[in-house]
Amino acid sequence: MQEWRAIKYLWIAIFALVLVWSGINPKDQFTWLLEVAPAIIGAALLAATRRSFPLTPMLYGLVLLHCVVLMVGGHYTYAEVPLFDGLFGSERNNYDKVGHFFQGFVPAILAREILIRKEVVNGSKWLVLFVISVCLAFSAFYELIEWWVAIAAGIGAEAFLGTQGYEWDTQSDMALALLGSCGALLTLSFLHDRQLAKLTP
Repeated sequence: MQEWRAIKYLWIAIFALVLVWSGINPKDQFTWLLEVAPAIIGAALLAATRRSFPLTPMLYGLVLLHCVVLMVGGHYTYAEVPLFDGLFGSERNNYDKVGHFFQGFVPAILAREILIRKEVVNGSKWLVLFVISVCLAFSAFYELIEWWVAIAAGIGAEAFLGTQGYEWDTQSDMALALLGSCGALLTLSFLHDRQLAKLTP
């Protein structure tokens, strides 16, 4: 019990420290708010459901990692994160692609956990289909949100969009979310099943 409490406080500390760092002199205040909002909402949902629907340790860790990715992107904007310029011969900053990979990788385990524990589907093949479909739907919906924000905010949302002049940005974002969801299912399903078995129904 004490070990779980220590892990919980460590999770909160890491989240809070990165959030505070991210909010100190960000590249663009409006973009920072847009990028970190999902992380803050996610943390609030975890806090609200920690007793009624506690998650596996793996999933809590993955959610924290995803939040860090969002907050780093919010601080610099996704087009200007250090160390991600010109990777693999690209002429753009590819940090946003990391973000969209995580947009499939982490939600895949989240969807998998909810679908299994709520007994929504029967059979592993249906489970894989549903998890990937949820991740693709989430990715597509996020692209719609980016579009709506761009229309509402005009030029002020350019950093949030992060297209950097790449005409296939939306399609590649969704493809990376698909790759992330498949990667999560292939690499983490066995360990996830072991942690799910330890949870009290």
